[in-house]
Amino acid sequence: MPKESDLYPSESPTALFGFELRRHRKERGWSQLRLARAVPYSVGTISMIETAKRSPSEQFARHCDEALEAEGALTRLWPMVSRVTAPPWFRPWLEVEATAEALRTWEPLMIPGLLQTEAYARAILSGDIGVTSEQIEEQVVARMERQSILKRPKPPLLWFLLDEAVLHRPVGSPAIMAAQLAHLLEVAQAPRVTIQLLPFSAYSTTGLAGGFVIAQAQGVADTAYVESAGILGRISERPEDVRTLTFRYDGIRSEALPQRESLELIKETTKRWTR
Repeated sequence: MPKESDLYPSESPTALFGFELRRHRKERGWSQLRLARAVPYSVGTISMIETAKRSPSEQFARHCDEALEAEGALTRLWPMVSRVTAPPWFRPWLEVEATAEALRTWEPLMIPGLLQTEAYARAILSGDIGVTSEQIEEQVVARMERQSILKRPKPPLLWFLLDEAVLHRPVGSPAIMAAQLAHLLEVAQAPRVTIQLLPFSAYSTTGLAGGFVIAQAQGVADTAYVESAGILGRISERPEDVRTLTFRYDGIRSEALPQRESLELIKETTKRWTR
C-alpha cells in the first residue's frame, strides 16, 4: 500500500476523496478495519479508495459519511469523482443529464445507459479493446450512479424510443438478456417513464444514422447529445441541430408502437432468452 505521503489531494478528484476519507477516519481514531465493520465494504475496498486506486460509488460515500459523522462532506465530493471516471468528452453531458427536466432518447443499437442493468452494462463495457478489469468496474459504477436521477422524488420526464433490434442482439448471455428485459418492464411502470419500440415491421430508416438524446430544462436552451461510434459523442446547443434532431425523433416516434404494445413485445421477446 502506498505511504500516506504518496497521495496528494491536488492530483485528482479521486485522490482528494481518498485523502478526505482517510482524514475523517483518523479524526475519529478509527482504523480501516474499524470502518469496515461500520460500513458494508471490505478493508481492501476502503484501502484502494483511500489510495485513489478505485473510485467510490455514491452509496459508499453516503455510508462513510454516516459512519464517520462527516456531515455530508464525502457525499458532496462524490459528484466530482463520478465525473472524472467518465471519458472527458462525456463529462459535460453528465451535467446536462443531471439537471434535465425531460430527456428524449432514441437508441437503435443497445439498451440506453439509464436503463441498463449492472450485468448488461458490464458486458457492453467489456467489449472495449484494451480495457482493464479495473476500468470496467469504474465505468460500471459510474453508469449505475447516473441512474440515480430515476430515484429522485421528482425525476425528469423520460421518453425512450428503442429499435426492436436491441431486444434481440445478444449481450453477455441469455440470462443477462432476460434480466435486462425484465428490468425494462419494471422501469416502465414508473409514471414519468415511457418506453416505446420501433418494430421491424415499420421498415423505418429514419434513425439508422445513430442514437441521440435531447435534454430540456427550464430557463436554458435545449441540448442534444449525438452518439458517434460509441467512442466520441457530440454535444450541441445549436438551435438548428436540436431542431433537426427533434424532427427526427418525432418522425421515429410516429412509427413506433404505443407503450402498452411495446411492453407486450418486450414480454414476448423475453421468452426467447428464458428457453
